[in-house]
Amino acid sequence: MKFKWRKWNRIIHRDFGYLFFGMTIIYALSGIAINHINDWDPNYIIKTKEIIINVPEEINKEEILNILENYGEKNNYKKHYFPNENRLKVFLKNGTLSLDLNNGQGIIETIKKRPIFKPINYLHYNPIKWWTWFSDIFSGALILIAISGLFILKGKKGITKRGAWLTVLGILIPIIYLLIFYY
Repeated sequence: MKFKWRKWNRIIHRDFGYLFFGMTIIYALSGIAINHINDWDPNYIIKTKEIIINVPEEINKEEILNILENYGEKNNYKKHYFPNENRLKVFLKNGTLSLDLNNGQGIIETIKKRPIFKPINYLHYNPIKWWTWFSDIFSGALILIAISGLFILKGKKGITKRGAWLTVLGILIPIIYLLIFYY
């Protein structure tokens, strides 16, 4: 009986494609986020709000809570300190308030985890050893999916005709990029 390599090629390509669909989406989204890390923070949403207050004569916890209440942050108070005689720093749950005591100008900065990107970036950075192993298996599977994909179609759209040209182009693009920008 002749070995049916095309049949097994399709089975491997199909089943690995299904099995690693979720991982492919995770790494693709995380990769996009990391590619644009200079444009936005993929892990956190950071908001700032400029404020101006009338600085009270005496700054104590009660006065700080009154200030925070006006901006909906009273329940987020954690602690405060004075880095110098003209500056107040207040730590909030998920943020800070920095206040100039000379002119009453300040900034409330809040930070919130990005709902989708923060957890998938966590996975992309391989947080623990067993996840690294799983990621390595996934990487190997991607290689098998790529190679088996070359031999799925026969004829004019397969690897010996149109597929060959697209494969060569797909290999040349990163090589040209490396020659121009890396070497």
